Amino acid sequence: MKKVRIAAVLLVCLCGVLSVAFFMFLSKGETPPTFLEVKEAYRPSDGILLDRHGEPLQEIRSEFRERVLPWVPIEEISPLLVEAVLRSEDKRFFRHPGVDIIALLSAMHDNLERKRLRGASTITMQLSDLLAGLDTGAMKKSGKFAAKVRQARSALLVERRWSKREIMEAYLNSVSFRGELVGIAAASRGMFDKEPGGLDAAESTLLACLLRSPNALPSVVARRAQWLCNDLGWDVSEQKLASLAGERLRAPFHVRSRYGKAFHATRLLSPGPGEKVKSTLDAGIQQFAADAVAQRIASIAKQNVRDGAVLVVENATGEILAYVGSAGGVSKNPFVDGARAKRQAGSTLKPFIYGAAFEKRLLTPASLLDDSPMNLPTERGLYVPRNYDSGFRGLVSARTALASSLNIPAVRAILVVGADEAVRVLSGFRFTLSGEGEDYGPSLALGSADVSLVELVGAYRALANGGRWSPMTLRLSESGTPPKRAMLPEAAFLVSDILSDRTARGETFGLANSLSTTVWSAVKTGTSKDMRDNWCIGYSSRYTVGVWVGNFSGEPMWDVSGVSGAAPAWADIMRRLHTDASSVPPRPPPGLVKARVVFHGGLDEAREEWFVSGTEPASGKVAAVSPAAAIRYPVDGMIMAFDPDIPEGQQVVFFEASGKGLSWVLDGVLLGQADAPYPWKLSVGTHSLSLVDRDGKTAQTVAFQVRGSQPPLAALVDDAADAFGSHEMDAR
Repeated sequence: MKKVRIAAVLLVCLCGVLSVAFFMFLSKGETPPTFLEVKEAYRPSDGILLDRHGEPLQEIRSEFRERVLPWVPIEEISPLLVEAVLRSEDKRFFRHPGVDIIALLSAMHDNLERKRLRGASTITMQLSDLLAGLDTGAMKKSGKFAAKVRQARSALLVERRWSKREIMEAYLNSVSFRGELVGIAAASRGMFDKEPGGLDAAESTLLACLLRSPNALPSVVARRAQWLCNDLGWDVSEQKLASLAGERLRAPFHVRSRYGKAFHATRLLSPGPGEKVKSTLDAGIQQFAADAVAQRIASIAKQNVRDGAVLVVENATGEILAYVGSAGGVSKNPFVDGARAKRQAGSTLKPFIYGAAFEKRLLTPASLLDDSPMNLPTERGLYVPRNYDSGFRGLVSARTALASSLNIPAVRAILVVGADEAVRVLSGFRFTLSGEGEDYGPSLALGSADVSLVELVGAYRALANGGRWSPMTLRLSESGTPPKRAMLPEAAFLVSDILSDRTARGETFGLANSLSTTVWSAVKTGTSKDMRDNWCIGYSSRYTVGVWVGNFSGEPMWDVSGVSGAAPAWADIMRRLHTDASSVPPRPPPGLVKARVVFHGGLDEAREEWFVSGTEPASGKVAAVSPAAAIRYPVDGMIMAFDPDIPEGQQVVFFEASGKGLSWVLDGVLLGQADAPYPWKLSVGTHSLSLVDRDGKTAQTVAFQVRGSQPPLAALVDDAADAFGSHEMDAR
């Protein structure tokens, strides 16, 4: 009997030697990839966004066939898992050369005797199959025997070039565990929400048992894990394994991101599978900005505020240091990008309207604008602007009007500039408006256009750079684009000087408010109609910061203004940015002069004021501004009609215009002066109405129609005489 056993052992050894020699002969001349080549070819399904210093900010999945996470070194994998995998898959891993002849012959015997069907693939042989896919493509299968020969041959070659430690590390990072989870990092984080180094005995045995049958039922996996625990001598209860398997082995598997600081910026840069993209963001500033807006929203949540966004950019380079698209967990819609969403601008466009007036020498910071009730006819009816506090201040300087964000003076300013010119100026600052000047009319001055936070921050940064606009960038490797002139430096300086004037701002906001900083800064707030949007955009000499708060759903906030909503977060971020940085006022460009001005009646304090050279008042006394010549009523394209319910004698409209020394011309016939509303009896047909100056030069022409049945001519003459007397003499 003893001789039979010795003969059997010798036979097994001989077969082993012959098998190894056979496989080595077949593999002659072939070279498998090195461990380093395999590791470099490894591609996670996620891309990673890095900040400017190389710190990870965000993971984002960009490959959806399988879930693969970054490569994990063997020393960062739980020893319990390694032990469980070795006992389950390859007991003699450290003693065989890649092919376990004992296991192979035993498997052949069992298969021939039909005791049980099983394989004999070592970990190295399994890895060889995986490498075939990573290297030159999957191995072609032409029968079980041929496949096993190829597998064994490849395993022997790998063992000749790789260490056992490298083989185990590559195997655990490449093998499929369950569903879409490939590699130990995806399996550990996807099923147990922990890093591979933290796996305990129960988790390790469950994962080891998945390797042989990744899609087995949880109850089957738990039973096999119990056998494995017993084999290893580990004290893990059946109940724990069954409960853990039932809870964690069911899809879908959620891999919680380790980095979640810049979701929206990551979506914009879209790093590919395994790619690491270096951004311009600064992790510290990004986190501070996100916390600032989240804390601000939490503090005013009772006023129906749920969403916010922040953008921080460096003025000189255009590099974005913080891009916060939403308030994160505070928001009900955290995936909406509030930095690029279009919202009503509120008062944030006023600086560009005033800047256009300064540039065209139509206004100066000392010009007096009338802050009194007004109504403007439009195609949609009367437009009646109001100030935020519903009060009126009479004549105010343009400096006070802009700094204190008074609405009615801003409307008067756009009437001076013209809506078409305002749209042209805004387009130069790269606002993508959806209409022309006539589509917006005077309401453009109060923010009827939809803009994004990205557009606003880019435009205010241009003001900080003396009126030069250039694109902002999120990708650190991008080279800068030469700036383009959006506004003359003299006008940009005047706007910046006004927006930084705390005294002028005090008319509305008081001297102590969230807009005041310890360094030089220029800032503007804005609140859209019905308090749906709340903005605060401002800049120092180094940075431009924009904050928006509101609701992505469009719901109005409750009693939240720019200074109480977005401004506190803006001020916090500005303080953080200038902890160790200074900010100096801009230098006045050569085209400016300073002159003393005096305001009659104490309308404003006498002061030294900046002017574009040639616009300073010679006497030092300031007069009120007259609006530009324009037809206020009727508007171009208007359709009127006779009303059967109104007496014929009262079918009258009034032509209204702004400007002085002008006259009306209707269908080529001179009617009279346009200094006051001019009454006109309706007449059926299409009409052309022009406004002309003393030299007969046309300032504006509109066309309108009158429809319906017209009363007899005699009745019109009699009614006109009764209603207006000898108005024809007044027209002369």
